[in-house]
Amino acid sequence: TAGTTYLIYRGRHQHRPSRETSLTRLAGTVMRRPVMGPRELFYADLYASRDTGCTSRLGLPGARDQHTGCVGAHLVEHDLFDFLLFSLPDNDTHSHEHGPSAQTASIAEADRQLDRLMHAGGGVDRFLAEHAVIVVADHSHTPVEHPVELVEALGSDIHVLAPARTGMTRSRRAAGADVAWCPSQRSAQLYVLDPGRRDELLRGGLVEAALSADGVELAIHRGGNGDAVISSARGALRFRPGGGDGAVRDARGARWSVAGDLAVLGASTADGAFTADDYPDALARVWAALGCPTSGDVLLSAAPGWEFPDWGGVDHVGGGSHGSLHACDSLGALVFCGVAAPPARAADRAWSIADITPMILAHFGR
Repeated sequence: TAGTTYLIYRGRHQHRPSRETSLTRLAGTVMRRPVMGPRELFYADLYASRDTGCTSRLGLPGARDQHTGCVGAHLVEHDLFDFLLFSLPDNDTHSHEHGPSAQTASIAEADRQLDRLMHAGGGVDRFLAEHAVIVVADHSHTPVEHPVELVEALGSDIHVLAPARTGMTRSRRAAGADVAWCPSQRSAQLYVLDPGRRDELLRGGLVEAALSADGVELAIHRGGNGDAVISSARGALRFRPGGGDGAVRDARGARWSVAGDLAVLGASTADGAFTADDYPDALARVWAALGCPTSGDVLLSAAPGWEFPDWGGVDHVGGGSHGSLHACDSLGALVFCGVAAPPARAADRAWSIADITPMILAHFGR
């Protein structure tokens, strides 16, 4: 197993911080601990399981794709992997800064690194004869034109935990606060600080206050009877997995008991099938998000063109962003060769990023 600079890595093999260059020795004064990862791990010059001669200026944007290409070529030339996670993240950074319409240049650079990898294996035809390849985007981007002013919309009746400031203790910041909010580009989460007040705040208008902010399209929370609730200016839609008579089937074959306003997702039902083209796989994605142990009490999804600034006030207005439930930043590209499609996807074409792992496991006979 091998991996290049990617924000999530895990495995059975321990790697100590690199001390090969003056930059990595300097970084090592902060990053002292070993990490667990694949057998061959290369992370932004900070971790390198072997000397490849490749550098990435500590993973600065614009240097990561060429580092991945360099490392990948070395691994191919020396036959050092059975499975390689070949990460090409610079297109994401470029699109955040310059907008989706500027991706042509950054995707071309990613293509060059894929070509570099295959060239090390004897060219495209020979490489594909010996390797299965999956090329996948984890999301798309949508242009950002406006910031969401969420805290102002919550008003004076709902007190929001302030960002940390020098000399201000957490207890001082939290005094009198009702909720904390966690912005994440085109999504955000609200956490009720006192769990005993969750129902009170939800009944008292927390969802409605969040929806009153310009740019907040959907607010999502767990209902009192355990179902999921998606709210918007068009009403509320409630659902849960399963259901008997009257249950609907989504594009991937899962069954759901649904009640309320289908207009919330622009959805329709016909012949027992649930369709919401603007929000792909919405029910399963929302249910999974609410089931995450660290999820907030209310999840927010921004309308196209809007983004939640972070606690420092930084946003991508004038550029691109992602993270919402909307199709404009939820749909990505998938190209594969030498690996079989799951039988269900070959039939229904309802692809999800969740299909990638089963494809890989099946390829290795696991």
